[in-house]
This record gives sequence, C-alpha cells and structure tokens, in this order.
Amino acid sequence: MKELLSQVRAWQGEGADLGRAVVVRTFGSAPRPEGANLVATADGRLAGSVSGGCVEGAAFEEIQRARLDGVARVIRYGISDEQAWDVGLACGGTIDVLVEPILRPEVVEAAAGPGGVAVVITLPADAPPSTFGPHAPGRGEPPPPAMTVTEDGTVAGSTATAEADAEVVRAARDLLARGGSATVEAAGRQYFVEGFPAPLRLVIVGAVQVAMPLTRIARELGYATVVVDGRAAFATKERFPDVDALVVGWPDEVAEEIGLGPSDAVAVLTHDVKSDEPAIVEALRRGCRYVGAVGSRKTQADRRARLVAAGVAEADLARLRGPIGLDLGGRAPAEMALAVMAEIVAERYGGSGAPMGARTRP
Repeated sequence: MKELLSQVRAWQGEGADLGRAVVVRTFGSAPRPEGANLVATADGRLAGSVSGGCVEGAAFEEIQRARLDGVARVIRYGISDEQAWDVGLACGGTIDVLVEPILRPEVVEAAAGPGGVAVVITLPADAPPSTFGPHAPGRGEPPPPAMTVTEDGTVAGSTATAEADAEVVRAARDLLARGGSATVEAAGRQYFVEGFPAPLRLVIVGAVQVAMPLTRIARELGYATVVVDGRAAFATKERFPDVDALVVGWPDEVAEEIGLGPSDAVAVLTHDVKSDEPAIVEALRRGCRYVGAVGSRKTQADRRARLVAAGVAEADLARLRGPIGLDLGGRAPAEMALAVMAEIVAERYGGSGAPMGARTRP
C-alpha cells in the first residue's frame, strides 16, 4: 500500500469513492505476495496490482460489485480453478483475494505512518480455507471493524473474543518483527494481518574495518545504517561513504539521540570493554530485535559473567549473539561482514542457517 499512497491521497482529495482488493493468501508460484493491493475508484480508475496483470480486470469487477452490495468477499483465483483460465492466471500460482467496498482508513494511516503497525481484518466466514484446492466464491459479509496492533503490543479494537485477540496479537507482533502480511486462524475464524513494519535499521558499534563492508551489505538488503564510535578519526565519511548516519560518541550515551529501539539490529564490533559492554546493556534494555558482539568464546564467557554481575538478567543475556555471525569459515573483513549479516537475516526470519541442501535431503 505504501507505493500507492500518493495516488490514493490524490483521489481522496478529489472526494473519490475507493474500494480495495488485497492478496491475503498464496499457493505455489503466485505472481504477487500477501499484502499486494489493487485500489479502484467508482469511475473506473485503478492503481496497484494483485496478480501482475492476470486477474486485475476480474478483481476490479468484484470491487464494483462489492461497492453495490456492501459486502466483503474472499475469492480464490488459481490454475486448479476453472475460473482462473477465464481471467488468465495460468502461471501456476493460486491467490486468495479479499475484496472490500471500502479502502479502510486504518490501512492508509498505517501505510503513511512510521511503521510498526499491523492492521487485522476479520475475513468473511465463507472465505476459502487454508488448504489448497478450488473454492467457489461465497456471499460474503459486511466489512467488520478493523483491529490494529503495534510492535509493543498496544491494541486498538477487538476480534470480539479474548481468545482470538490473544492469538492474533501474537501473530501480528511476529509479522512486524520479520515483515510481511499473512492470514492466520484463531478461535475458528480467519484473520488477515496486514503488516506495516518499522523500517529496517542496523546500528553498528565500532567504526572498524569489518564495519565498512557491513554497511554496504546491509544497504543492499534494505537496511538503513548507523555507525557509532567515540573516535572521530575512525567515524568519517571517507571510510563510510554509504552510511546513513555517523555518530561520534559512546553508544550508551547516544542511544536516545539515535532513537535506539525494538526494530533495530545492533552489531557490536569494538573489542573494547569500555565501549562494547555499555552498548550491549543498552541494546538489551531497549529490546533491540538482534544484539550481537564480536569476541572469542572465552571473551564471551568473561563478558557474560561481568554483565550478570552488573545486573543484566539471564533472560536478556540469552538474547545476546556471541561470537557474532554465522560460521562461514571466512576471515577477510567482507567475509566476516557477510557472516554477521547472514545471522541478522536468519534471526529476523527464524532461519536455521543450515545449508538448503541439508534441509531437503531425506
């Protein structure tokens, strides 16, 4: 939805009546992921896509139909469904598309904001199940109120049952941590959780040699980068031409200045007790999603003992990754940076870090 905001705002400024179709589930090689949007005006203007062109015409007609009868429906388009051939989805994928007669203000506000918000929509009772296979479109239901969940667990609205609320909130916070959108089941109903996560950011403590390729790799993966070091001679634009922010200062003292928080990944690379341990304490205290630090196993053991003695809780300390990075066997700075970034990505998505071939062997 973020990429459609400027067009949506322009149409809203005209007073246009907007409806929406959004992908809520995919099977196989679907052309667009969950959360892909198509927005349509009553007079026939379109923005976005739910299928890369295959079913846009059919989805637009469904939006207009929804606008007339005031109900939301989930429609399955797929190669196993005879209807798919009529609309041209012959690419091998199957998609479930939620069609609503309105464009929910909660979705627009979440897309326009700084991130860290998930919008939860209760799907009609006759929506297709999570199992693969043909499913005839149902009659649908009037769109129910949406629920919103933030990264810190703040909730507005309800699914109408405490059991479903608890399950949906857990799912929403998990999605905000790793990105994306998904349909979840709770208490006998299906809910589409549309995630608008906070922008990815990597905070690197220590303007050392490894930090230079690490900023480049992180940038390629869509992370904003911040390098923090108390030594002005090291934290320079000449050494870090691609970094988004260079901060000269002690990490624990500038944490507030840079807005260190739960959406950040933190890589502590200093090899200096005076700098790295305060940085670790502050990152753990602020609930950063990933906290890793360099050092041998002996260094890690000694560090952990000092941190426990300083009052860091065992539960928090268990979140510290050290030695930092996956074991790729490399020793060059760029190879070490790759190992660090690989662990950050694996942590975000819950990956094992194991070779894909090993996972697929019988």
